[in-house]
Amino acid sequence: MSALDDYRREAAERLDALDSELASLRLARADANADDEHDPEGSTLSSDWSRLTGLRAEALAQLEQADAALARVDAGTYGRCVACGRAIPAERLAVRPAASQCVVCASRVR
Repeated sequence: MSALDDYRREAAERLDALDSELASLRLARADANADDEHDPEGSTLSSDWSRLTGLRAEALAQLEQADAALARVDAGTYGRCVACGRAIPAERLAVRPAASQCVVCASRVR
């Protein structure tokens, strides 16, 4: 399951990096004046905070998906759709190692 391990490691590394950026931004927000919305030189602290927290939520979701997929590996159900039980195509797992549904079932969710 090296692709799945890589997927999880990448998510964990991204989460750590984002947590570091958020910690730095938290310090900058504490030192900055309350009105950073009128800075013509770049993005505001508020917009940076929103962007980073959104990216953090995505990384956390990826990490949770990877952990769920690893649990399916341990249970012997990895590669089977959790909705219908059919095999998930290897091509799908190559692109989305943590996929829990086949293409047909995943398309129904959206």
